[in-house]
Amino acid sequence: MGHSGQGMPQGPQPLPGVQHVVAVGSGKGGVGKTTVSVNLSVSLAKLGYRVGLIDADIYGPNVPTMLGITRQPNIIGENRIEPLQAHGVKFISIGLISPGDKPMVMRGPMLHQIIRQFLQQVEWGELDFLIVDLPPGTGDVVISLVQTVPLTGAVVVSTGSSVALQDARKALEMFHQVNVEVLGLVENMSQMTLPSGEIIDVFGAGGTEQTAKQFNLPFLGSIDLDPRVREGGDRGLPAALGTEESLRAREFAAIALKIAEKAKEVASRSEDVLEIS
Repeated sequence: MGHSGQGMPQGPQPLPGVQHVVAVGSGKGGVGKTTVSVNLSVSLAKLGYRVGLIDADIYGPNVPTMLGITRQPNIIGENRIEPLQAHGVKFISIGLISPGDKPMVMRGPMLHQIIRQFLQQVEWGELDFLIVDLPPGTGDVVISLVQTVPLTGAVVVSTGSSVALQDARKALEMFHQVNVEVLGLVENMSQMTLPSGEIIDVFGAGGTEQTAKQFNLPFLGSIDLDPRVREGGDRGLPAALGTEESLRAREFAAIALKIAEKAKEVASRSEDVLEIS
């Protein structure tokens, strides 16, 4: 008898020491998915969790800028990558390895290799949550991710506009097709409050919550359109770092808390099923 394939791991393999892997996706670009990913990661760290963040948006790796560190990571041990750390969050990004304005031009197999390296060759250590900031759309990176590691669940970010929600529904269907539970939806840039107190509905506030109800999914909360969120991202000081007086910091913290609770609930259900079988 042949020995082909014997001893080789089959299917996605859990990451040692990592409790929950949560993907953050969107159907389209421009809805602030990376901003939400970064601020949720910082919020989870502020809540006392051990947090890692993978910038899997290979073509638009903005996490280093938003976290304020852009140096190359160190190689340690036997060709292991040491993640950088900022604001209590360990992170890795292709933007650290290929910085500047040079575009990343690569096809599916190369993308798959990078995602596997970020998951398996980075020295993550013990983590409660590993957040994965996905590229917009429904492409190869998601397939590579679910083939490599079992996901606890996914979070979908959208604005309230009909155009954004049309693509967000495609993201929901994508996660359904690859058997990843959606933990809930987040509405970013929901509405804007002017200094006068006037509230402007820029993108159709409430549309994401309505979509969540249609799909019988949790609505995790909304983040208002606020120049200070953009300024914080540009300066490497995410809005989630704000004090209790910061409304945006409180919004991100409330969403992070819901995600943590939902992820634990999903993981607990999965463990129960494994025990029964």
